[in-house]
Parts: sequence; structure tokens; C-alpha cells
Amino acid sequence: MWFDVNPRSDVPIYQQLVDGVKKAVARGILAPGDKLPSVRELAGRIAINPNTIAKAYQELEREGIIETLRGRGSFIAEVQARSIDREEKKRRMREMLEKVLVEAYYMQMEEEEVLAMVEEIIREWYRERRG
Repeated sequence: MWFDVNPRSDVPIYQQLVDGVKKAVARGILAPGDKLPSVRELAGRIAINPNTIAKAYQELEREGIIETLRGRGSFIAEVQARSIDREEKKRRMREMLEKVLVEAYYMQMEEEEVLAMVEEIIREWYRERRG
């Protein structure tokens, strides 16, 4: 399966599904045009309430990650350039990175540890993307 759902996580299940699909697309596991399981099918497969899955699919569609074609199902959408300007992208990314650094602070991680981890993740990410 292209995602993991942890019912004990603090992250809501629908958000775990959204994050899992986005990560699978970004890593090339799911590609534009790939069909996602129906809400009922996925609910049966992972024993999650269908409403939770429907909420995740709605969020993914709102973000332009998937498209739903009536009678055919939900598919990974083509990657489209968002009309967000460069400064807005940088602002959003900075907010996300600051959240990570707050967590690192509370985990008592040193700057060198965080930088080494980021470098390792970047190397792994691009190695996987190249195949």
C-alpha cells in the first residue's frame, strides 16, 4: 500500500490519507492518471470509516492532487503549476520549516543533528526520484 495509517497517531486519519497520497505522488509511486481505490473499496481494505476516506478524497480534490470523474472514479491529476507567486511559496515553506524546528527544539536536537538529518533526507529523496 502507498501509505500508512496509524489510528493511534495525533494526526487525524483523513490527514494521514491526504499526506500519504501526496507523498506517493511526489515520490513517483503514484503517477498522473493512476486510479485510486473507490471510497468503499479502500474503507474495506484498511477498515476505516468511508466518511473519513471521502473527506480525504475531497481535500485531495480541493488541492488539485486528484480528480474525480463521475461514474469512473478518482484519479491522480496532472501536476499543474499553481498560480502562487514565489514570495508566497517561500512564506509557506518557511512556516512549515519553522514548525519542524519547534519540534526539534522540544526533542532537544542540536542544530548539527537537524542539518545532518535534512541532508540525509534530501539525498534519499533525490536518489528515489531518480530510480
